[in-house]
Amino acid sequence: MPFALFQRRRGNLTVVGVALLLALATIETRGQTSASPANPPGAIGGEQPDDQAATFVFKKEVREVILHGTVVDEQRRLVTNLERAAFTVFEDGVPQATTSFHRDDVPVALGIVIDNSGSMRDKRDKVNQAVLNLIRAGNPNDETFVVNFSQEPYLDQDFSSNVDLLQQALQKTSTQGSTALYDAIVASSVHLNNNPRVERKILLVITDGRDNASQETLQEATRRLQQENGPTLYAIGLLGDELQKSDSGPLRSLSESTGGVSFFPQSLDEVDDITRTIARDIRSQYTIGYKPTNHSQNGTYRAIEVKAQARGYRNLTVRTRSGYYPGGTVR
Repeated sequence: MPFALFQRRRGNLTVVGVALLLALATIETRGQTSASPANPPGAIGGEQPDDQAATFVFKKEVREVILHGTVVDEQRRLVTNLERAAFTVFEDGVPQATTSFHRDDVPVALGIVIDNSGSMRDKRDKVNQAVLNLIRAGNPNDETFVVNFSQEPYLDQDFSSNVDLLQQALQKTSTQGSTALYDAIVASSVHLNNNPRVERKILLVITDGRDNASQETLQEATRRLQQENGPTLYAIGLLGDELQKSDSGPLRSLSESTGGVSFFPQSLDEVDDITRTIARDIRSQYTIGYKPTNHSQNGTYRAIEVKAQARGYRNLTVRTRSGYYPGGTVR
C-alpha cells in the first residue's frame, strides 16, 4: 500500500501524499592549513606549504533520541514529580548520558484513527463523544488530525486545533466495508511524523475487530511505529468477551512497543473514562533525550530500557518505547 491517506472533497477522492522524512548526516569540513585571504590554497595562483596538506574532517552529527515516558508506582498510580537524576537510560544494555529532560505540559501532535467499518455503526456516537472529551482535555495548542478507515484510510481533517472542525470530521462516518487496520496505522504514522512543528507525537486507534483487509502486516506496522522518535500509540479495542482472547494481541503489541497502553472495555459506557485516562497519561509524560554512544546509522534495531529510582517510591515502572530503528528510516 502506498503511504498515503485519502481525503474526501465534495464527493471526490483526492490523494494526499505523505512522504517519509529521511535523516541526513551533516558533513563538517575544516581546513587545517592557513592561507592568505588573497591566495587561499587550491585557488588559482595559490601555493600549498611544503609540509602541510589540506585536511578535511568528516563528522556525522550525533542525533538526539527523544523518549516520552510515563511513570507509575506499585499501585499503577501516575508519578509526576521525579527529577532528572531519578532516570537511567539504557540502549542495548549500555547506560546513556541524558542530554535533555523536562516534564512540562507541552503541545502534542495527535492522530485520531477510528474504525469506520460496518460493525462500528452503533458505536460511533459514544466513541465520537469520548474522543471529543479527550481533545478538549488537551493542551489548547495541540494539533490533531482525524482519520476514519475501513478498507481505506480517509483524512477527514488535517492538523488543526479547532474543536468544531475536528467534531465535523468525526461525524463523517460511512460504517461500511472491511477493516484495514494496519494500513491505516502505517499511513497515519507517516502523516504524523511529517509534522515538524510539534515534537511529541501520539496516535489513538479505536477499532472493534481484527484486521481483515490490510496490505501491510502487523510486523510492518510495528516497525513503522518504531522509527527513531516515532509516536506513542494508545489503543481502544471494542472487542467484547469473545474476541478479546484471540484478537487483543496485535493492539497490545503495537501499544506496548511504543510506550502506550491498550484498553479493552466491556461496554461502550467505559470508553469516555478511558479517553480521560489517556488524556491524563499524555499530560503526565516526561521527556528524556540522549545522544547514543553507538554512532552507527546502519538501521539495526536498538533496544531501550528506562529505569527510575527515587526516595519514597518502590518498584517504579517507566513506560516508554521498547526500541527504535536509527536514522529516521526503517529497513
